Amino acid sequence: MIYQNKRLAIILFSVILLLFIPWLAMQFTNEVNWSFSDFVVAGVVLAGAGLGCEWVVRKIRITKYRIAICAIILIALVLLWVELAVGIFGSPFAGN
Repeated sequence: MIYQNKRLAIILFSVILLLFIPWLAMQFTNEVNWSFSDFVVAGVVLAGAGLGCEWVVRKIRITKYRIAICAIILIALVLLWVELAVGIFGSPFAGN
């Protein structure tokens, strides 16, 4: 039980650490210009992917399925991130 809570804390700390990168970049350059809502959306997306993989690790017993499902979650994370960042697919999410 304690080990599972430790993994949850690591996931949430990782999300905060990853969100710290664009915040820090905003302090030194005008090239990065995130609003509060950008940080909220990024936090939700990152936390959702991390917690989704954590749920898979806890609930799925077959290792091949764990790897496959976590890979799908991470691919979805990357595709959503790219779409929100540059609108590669031209969906309404990217403002197109």
